[in-house]
Amino acid sequence: MTAIETRLIERLKQLPLGRVEVGDFMESLAAREERSAAAARLGEAMAKLDALDKAALSEDEVENELQAAREARRRGA
Repeated sequence: MTAIETRLIERLKQLPLGRVEVGDFMESLAAREERSAAAARLGEAMAKLDALDKAALSEDEVENELQAAREARRRGA
């Protein structure tokens, strides 16, 4: 366990048991980090797609891809 983890646990132990907002705050921080990581992954994926330098799919092409994926899922592929 790191020094900061030890300090945080000790401070949490000093709080009254009814102080749920500490847990809520920690969960909100974790959720913020998860969203930030997901946004970074999305940005990386978009940069990779942009680097392919291909034309965007038309609505019909997107629809065809969706239908093919759904059919494959139904078949268990």
